[in-house]
Amino acid sequence: MPYFVYQITPPRTLTHRATLERYQDARDQVRALRAADPDAGPAAYRLIFAGQMAEAERLLSLPRDERVIGED
Repeated sequence: MPYFVYQITPPRTLTHRATLERYQDARDQVRALRAADPDAGPAAYRLIFAGQMAEAERLLSLPRDERVIGED
């Protein structure tokens, strides 16, 4: 399964940037994009592992739950 690299702009607009077979190549691509655009923030470029582009876009468009770090 391939790795998809997306640029995310408000309000949750997805722009496909690359499709790569190796994780290391996809990771390096995302890091290079983030370094080239430091004002965008770390969440502006995302890497996702999915079977097809439609699945990757569906997963990226789902709202994420808040992370629970400790119990109250």
